[in-house]
Amino acid sequence: MKTDERPGIAAAVVVSEGRVLMVRRRVSEGQLSWQFPAGEAEPGEAREDAAVRETQEETGLRVAAVKLLGERVHPKTGRLMSYTACEVLDGTAHVADTEELAELAWVAHGEIPRYVPYGLFGPVQDYLDATLPS
Repeated sequence: MKTDERPGIAAAVVVSEGRVLMVRRRVSEGQLSWQFPAGEAEPGEAREDAAVRETQEETGLRVAAVKLLGERVHPKTGRLMSYTACEVLDGTAHVADTEELAELAWVAHGEIPRYVPYGLFGPVQDYLDATLPS
């Protein structure tokens, strides 16, 4: 199967104070309204670096990549997605990119299904199960 030639999407799974950062896009991609800060990797840019850059551009938060959690072709969009666990270095999350984002939320473990009813990518869910207090 030939995959899309567009660059991969790098998502940041940012955990702080027992919650994970989620953003709501102004324009939903199908059922995807709430998701992790994410965007296309630039040519030659590492997936982890793209996740860090997109988080700062979208939310104003300075984060550091902790580890790559995994990647997949997203079942809803067909785009290659990578997911990087990140920790907060500095800043307060806010809607920095008002063209792309409508709002953001720090989501507790038990609230995730309300934001993402179709479930998270397995390795991401496993990471959050291990990291967030349930």
